[in-house]
Amino acid sequence: MKNWPFRIGFIVIGIIIAIAWWLYDQPGPPATTRMPSPTTIAPPATPVIEHPVAPLAEELEAAAPVLDLEKPLPKLQESDIPMAEILARLFADQKLDRFFILEHFIERFVVMVDNLPRSQLPKTHRPIRQTPGTFLARGERDQLTIDPANYQRYTPLVNMLATLDTKQTVAVYKRLYPLFQEAYENLGYPDAYFNDRLIEIIDHLLAAPQVVDPVYLIQPKALYLFADPDMEELSAGRKILIRCGPENAIRIKSILRDYRKELAIKN
Repeated sequence: MKNWPFRIGFIVIGIIIAIAWWLYDQPGPPATTRMPSPTTIAPPATPVIEHPVAPLAEELEAAAPVLDLEKPLPKLQESDIPMAEILARLFADQKLDRFFILEHFIERFVVMVDNLPRSQLPKTHRPIRQTPGTFLARGERDQLTIDPANYQRYTPLVNMLATLDTKQTVAVYKRLYPLFQEAYENLGYPDAYFNDRLIEIIDHLLAAPQVVDPVYLIQPKALYLFADPDMEELSAGRKILIRCGPENAIRIKSILRDYRKELAIKN
C-alpha cells in the first residue's frame, strides 16, 4: 500500500481534527471502538447539495504526484490498517499511540466534525488524543485567568498547518470523499451531504468572537469554566479557539478561510 491515497489526504483531515482535538484540554474517558448512537437533527425532506465534491481534471493532476488514481478506495470498515500505515510513514519519528486513536479513525473524524457546533464534544470518540501538557491558569481563586503561557502549547501545531499546500490537500480530500460520506450517512444522515456540513462547521468557527486577554475563569469543581456566562455558552468548537489564544485563533481562522475557498467551489 505504498501508494495509498490517504498519505497526503490525511493532512486535510488533520486541519479540522487538529484544531478540534489537539487544542482540547479537558480529560475524558478511554477511547472505545463503539460509535455513538445518532443524536442528530433530521435532514430536510428534500436535501439540496450546495457544495458537491467532484474533482476536476486539474485537481486530480495536482493530486497525482501523491496518490495512485487507478487504485480503488478500500471499504470503510477495512480502512483502519491502511490509515495506521500512512500515519506511521508520516510520523516515522513519533509513537503513533501518542497522537492517534486508530480504530474507526474516519468515523471518529465525522463524529467530531458534526459535534463542533454543539455544547460538548463526544470525548470517547476522538480521533486525536488530548493536547500534550496541562491546561495552565494563573491568579487567585476569584481572579483566575488563562495563563498566556498556555497558548504556546499550540503554536507548533499552528505553524505546521500553515505550511500545507491547500489546493493539493483539498484535491486529495475530494478523491477520498466517498469514505467520509459513507461514515456521515451511517451516523444518522442518510440523505445529507458531509461536505456541506464540513463547510457549515468551518463557517461556524470563522464566526467565533475574537477574544483578547485576560480570559477570566472560575473553578466551581474540578474543571475550569469561563467566568463570562455568554462565553461559557459558546459551542465546543468556539471555546476551543479561545483556549488556544488570540494570535493562534487568528492564524487558524486564516487557514480555515483558505480551505473553505477550495472546499466550497461549486463544480
